[in-house]
Amino acid sequence: MGNRVIVLLLIASMALNGYLWVSAQPVEYSEVRQMKEEIESLQQINDALRTQIRDNDQSLQSCTAQLDFYRERIYQLESDSGTCPTGIQGAATLQAPAVIQQIEVVGEGPFYRRVVTEEGTMIDVSVEIIPGKGRVLVQTEPLMGVVFQDAANTAAFVSHDITNTSPASSDTIFSIKADQEIPGVDGPSAGALMTLIMIAAIEGETLDPEVTVTGTIDDDGNIGSIGGLVEKAQAAKDAGKKLLLVPEVNQMISIDDTSEQRIGDIVISSENSETVDTESYIEEEVGIDVEYVGTIEDVLDYAFIREG
Repeated sequence: MGNRVIVLLLIASMALNGYLWVSAQPVEYSEVRQMKEEIESLQQINDALRTQIRDNDQSLQSCTAQLDFYRERIYQLESDSGTCPTGIQGAATLQAPAVIQQIEVVGEGPFYRRVVTEEGTMIDVSVEIIPGKGRVLVQTEPLMGVVFQDAANTAAFVSHDITNTSPASSDTIFSIKADQEIPGVDGPSAGALMTLIMIAAIEGETLDPEVTVTGTIDDDGNIGSIGGLVEKAQAAKDAGKKLLLVPEVNQMISIDDTSEQRIGDIVISSENSETVDTESYIEEEVGIDVEYVGTIEDVLDYAFIREG
C-alpha cells in the first residue's frame, strides 16, 4: 500500500512539473516574440528615417546647388553693371531657450513603460555676416538636421527686409551649439531669435544679454507658437535671464498634474490638465518676467540696449 502511494505521488509530481514546464513555455516565448517584434519595428522605423534623411539631404543639396548658381549669376551681373552693393559685415550672439526630450524605460519583462520627460536648456546661437554671394550657412554642434537651416533662411530673408539691405553681396553664417541634440520639433522655435541677432549684426546694435526670446518666424516677420514654455522659462531663469519674450499666440498654456498609483508591478497614471495665463503662471512659479510679442518689430522694442 505504501509503495502504491509513493508511486502515485511520484506520478502526480511528474505530471505537475510537466504541466508547469509546458505552461511556462508560452509566457517565455511570448515575451521573446514581443521583444523581437519591437526590435524589428524599431529597425523598420530606423531604416525609414535613414531613407528620409538621405532624400532630404539630396533635395537640399540640389536646392543649394541651384541657389548657388543663381546667386553667382546675380553677383556677376551686378558686378558687371556696377550696381553690386557693398558686402555687409557684422556679428552677434545670444542664448536661446530650448527643450530636450529624454526617454526612460521603467520596469522589466512584460511590465515596463516608457517615460518621456522634457527638460529646458539654453543653446548658444551666433551669426556672422561677411562679404560673399548671398549664401546662408548653418553649423550645428551636435548635428541637428535641416530644421535650423529652414529657420535660418527665413531669418535671413526677414532681417534683410526689415533693415532694407541686400543679401546679394554677403554670406550669413549661423552657429548653433548645444550640450545635447535638440529635437526637430523644437528647432524652428529659435527662428525669432535668429532673426533678432541677424538684425543686430546688420545694424550694429547691442543686444541685452538679460533678454531672450522663443518663437518661430515666418516670411512676414510674425512670431509663431511654440511648446515647452515652462521648461524654457526655467532654463532662461537658471541662465540669469531677466526677461523672456514669448509669442502672443501662447498667452494660455495647459499645465498637467500627473498622479501615479502602484498595484504590484503595475503603475496606473492619471493626468489632470488646467489652462492658465502664461505670463502670470511663469512669473509666479518660475520667477522670470514675461512679455508677449506678435512680430519681430515687437521683439526689437525689448532686446536692444540703446543709449539714452
